[in-house]
Amino acid sequence: MRIAACLLLMSLSSASAENWPQFRGINSSGLAQSTGALPTKIGPDSKNIAWKVALPPGHSSPVIHGDRIFLTAVRGKTLATLAISRTSGKILWEQAAPYKKLEEIHAIGSHAQPSPATDGSRVVSLFGSSGMYCHDNNGKLLWKQAMGPFNNDFGAGTSPIIVEDRVIIVQDHDTGSFLACFDKHTGKQVWRTDRSEFPRNYCSPITWTVDGKTQIIVAATLRVVGYDLASGKELWTVRGLSRAVCSTPVIGGDGKLYVAGWARGGDLDERIRVEPFDKIAAARDTNKNGTLERKELEKGHAIERRFPQVDRDKTGTITRKEYEYYRELFDVARNVVIAIRPGARGEATTTHVAWEFRRYIPFCASPLFYNKTIFTVKDGGILTSLDAKTGKQQKTRRVPGTGNYYSSPVAGDGKIFLIDQKGRLSVVSGRGKWEVLHRADFGEEVYATPALVDGRIYLRTAAHLYCFAK
Repeated sequence: MRIAACLLLMSLSSASAENWPQFRGINSSGLAQSTGALPTKIGPDSKNIAWKVALPPGHSSPVIHGDRIFLTAVRGKTLATLAISRTSGKILWEQAAPYKKLEEIHAIGSHAQPSPATDGSRVVSLFGSSGMYCHDNNGKLLWKQAMGPFNNDFGAGTSPIIVEDRVIIVQDHDTGSFLACFDKHTGKQVWRTDRSEFPRNYCSPITWTVDGKTQIIVAATLRVVGYDLASGKELWTVRGLSRAVCSTPVIGGDGKLYVAGWARGGDLDERIRVEPFDKIAAARDTNKNGTLERKELEKGHAIERRFPQVDRDKTGTITRKEYEYYRELFDVARNVVIAIRPGARGEATTTHVAWEFRRYIPFCASPLFYNKTIFTVKDGGILTSLDAKTGKQQKTRRVPGTGNYYSSPVAGDGKIFLIDQKGRLSVVSGRGKWEVLHRADFGEEVYATPALVDGRIYLRTAAHLYCFAK
């Protein structure tokens, strides 16, 4: 272990380090930037472990710049941003994010879910219970923006990004959804775009440079939108997505945008249909107040199961408007992977969709563009490869990790790394007719996406951070 750490230190001091500045690396691509060798055989007992350190829990993914790793965590009742040495795994500093009240979160969620973003001189962290914090490399607080708790019993999960001199965040919740831009030096808000039409979603923003101009891309309920970076104005949209979107899109090496969205009831052969409000209310509105309370609905009914989401204003009752809004979502939502050509303006659904694929759609794991192929992993470990040019299915099989996937696939050195919620890792070859190269079981839950930098793999489990080096 000491020899590996020493070799890592020598390598970092003698080579120009790459960076992994936000969730899933450069523009959320999930791709290692170098062609250097990455270890294939990694795991809790691997000889390729450079170091392993215990960490407080959190779901955020590690981001990296230079010799530092940044992530967020929950230590006891404290929400914290951590800076960690790449050479040793030692915690260099830890700064708390004060809060008045912890937001509600999903049963398997965390109060440290969004990943930080860094530009090398500052790190920006977002906590739904507290707001957004910007620290310098030494942990000094530069600015903060109070916000939250948000109106969402699953909590905040989308990550900030730094684009030029700006910090971009999107927060889609049951009410009050917005896209916002802040000056990265001062924290002052530059613009804010209302997204109140969108209920809860968990797609982090990415950038797409088209004709020399940068757009902010957000995929969400029923449609993906391109916004102008300078003003926050909506430039174009493509419709036909799922009821909710939890994965983050990716820009392929071919210049196209690839978007995936899945929510229950939107598959071709598994649709959710619910009766009109008036029919349900006539039979179930026992107190005759013109609304529906949860106890009045049949247990297990599609609306009853999603009561906190349908009751967007959190009054404890569902109005006709709220009910019918969700009924329409069930009717029109489509689980799909879509490829979108650049250059869209305005309504672009019929003009700029290159292809779509309607089966084996991932829920939370983001799509990966690698070697002219789109890779997606659906819960259950169903890995699908699609030809990026045509959308033609190349291979669909299960990988050894057959659980749910909250971590997204990443790739480098001809390999793709996937790890399921239970900590079961699969390494597969990065080609359309992929094959399994290695498997391992970390014995801990995993929600974070690994980082691939300078031939090293940084992987966060429920209680540890690993650094693997060949």
